[in-house]
Amino acid sequence: MSVESLAIATGHAARRRLGVTLAMSALVVLLALVSLGIGAVRMYPWEVAQALFGSGSDVAQVIVREIRLPRMILGLAIGAILGLSGAALQGLLRNPLASPSLFGAPQSAAFGAVAVIALGLADVRSYALPVAAIAAAFGSVFALLTVAGRNAGLLILILAGLAISALAGAATALVMNLSQNPFVVLEIAFWLLGSLQDRSFQHVALALPFIVLGGVILFSQRSAFRALSLGEETAQSLGVDVARLRLVVILGVALGVGGAVAVTGTIGFIGLVAPHLMRPLIGHDPARLLLPSALAGAALLLAADIAVRIIPSTSDIKVGVLTSIIGVPFFLYLIRRERRALGGGVA
Repeated sequence: MSVESLAIATGHAARRRLGVTLAMSALVVLLALVSLGIGAVRMYPWEVAQALFGSGSDVAQVIVREIRLPRMILGLAIGAILGLSGAALQGLLRNPLASPSLFGAPQSAAFGAVAVIALGLADVRSYALPVAAIAAAFGSVFALLTVAGRNAGLLILILAGLAISALAGAATALVMNLSQNPFVVLEIAFWLLGSLQDRSFQHVALALPFIVLGGVILFSQRSAFRALSLGEETAQSLGVDVARLRLVVILGVALGVGGAVAVTGTIGFIGLVAPHLMRPLIGHDPARLLLPSALAGAALLLAADIAVRIIPSTSDIKVGVLTSIIGVPFFLYLIRRERRALGGGVA
């Protein structure tokens, strides 16, 4: 291929990436607006705009500003950090099945949060909640990478992640079992299913600082992900401290996922699905995949939260249940596609 042809192809790829990013941004904005209008009281777009800017009725302003707006903000932020965390972990491990949920991070974060609630150390609006969730999430991912090793294959990572998830789930069940208050246990059980319902700006203030900080940390490592895609030895020769990068990424994931789980409970598989949806459109460069994955994660969670509000049911469907129903078949499809690497046969 000539230099001119290469330059033309590079230009086409860059324009395509920009177009995909802009399209995803527009989709996120559209879903955010739809989220503000969907619920028990349906509102047209102009009614939502009037309520947001203070010219609508008092009831409409309360519904949009106090009930739906914090829910939408959390859906956007949490979906984005889950998608970003999945892309970052896949870039760090150069592994298409890497994601926070498969490594036990949300489950461990939930255990940390449940422990401080059930033991009476903090309530659901205390900053001790995200701190405990972040510490548990950090410990789970660090433990997985320590046990599995830095060159672990897909099978080892999946088995180690399964073990950590099972341990976190058992520890959470034990804490609930030892709790003396049955009402607290019931509340925790529903909270663990993952939901954005009945969230307020207090929850936004609780989670958003940790989510933003985690996102900034992960985005700051994008050049290192690109170097790491060439292999650890090559990355080190280019000046990347791989051991430090690993700890920084774990910290970013723990901050983001821990902050998210502290206010919504466990919402799985967004971090696995979002990067895979964007990779065919953006390419395999892990640095360029971060922002589109964040946008895809935000779109997925906003869409799931809209879906649970419009699906006919006698009780409220939890968004974490819906994302798992969608995510598990997708995960099984990825395993089938990657079974050559897993040693299970021809792909």
